[in-house]
Amino acid sequence: MELILEGLGEAWRLLTTGDGDIYGITLRTALITGTSTFVALLIGMPVGLGLALARFPGQRGLVALANAGTGTPPVVAGLLVAILLWRSGPLGDLGLIYTPGAIVIAQALIATPIIIAITAAAVMALPPTLHLQVRAMGANQRQYLWLIAREARLPLLVAVMAGFGAVVSEVGASMMVGGNLSGETRVLTTAAVLEVSRGNFGAALALGFILLFFIIAIAAVLTTVQQRARRR
Repeated sequence: MELILEGLGEAWRLLTTGDGDIYGITLRTALITGTSTFVALLIGMPVGLGLALARFPGQRGLVALANAGTGTPPVVAGLLVAILLWRSGPLGDLGLIYTPGAIVIAQALIATPIIIAITAAAVMALPPTLHLQVRAMGANQRQYLWLIAREARLPLLVAVMAGFGAVVSEVGASMMVGGNLSGETRVLTTAAVLEVSRGNFGAALALGFILLFFIIAIAAVLTTVQQRARRR
């Protein structure tokens, strides 16, 4: 209990004294996780819509693959990205290893299957008659997709929250491809792991509490948006 109180006190001190390193790590965490979630949404939602609405051989297999991808261990995603971006790897000439860009790629790889699976499930759960009604209204393909996505907007917001939650809390892939470099690729999760390895449990707890505050704030914003969408 004493250690937890020490961590809370340290978190409060770091936030109120304007510690530049903490604010820098927190801002970097927000930028990296926000970018990776956005990239995953750009890929995952269209693919999820396509899997749910299209009819083609192997559709069920791809849906099952997306569902299985929701349980992909972050270290496996990090290992795959590290192999691709390593200096001797296929994409090594890009020079992305141990950069924020590498973390974004790894985190997007983690979040994309989650968003695909939830999006596909949300659209598949819509009443079959809804599709007929939209078509009967004379909607073109773009309007049809927009109306279907609009009807599934509440579970789609869940997909956003799930994708963000997966990337903001992961640590293995970020350390593997980012290197946990001070001032460059260090984020809240990897900074907490570093402090534990140094035996600074109070500082590690402080970072953990700041991460929790950050996650709760983002979740509160997304929940507010979800509740407003529900009333429409």
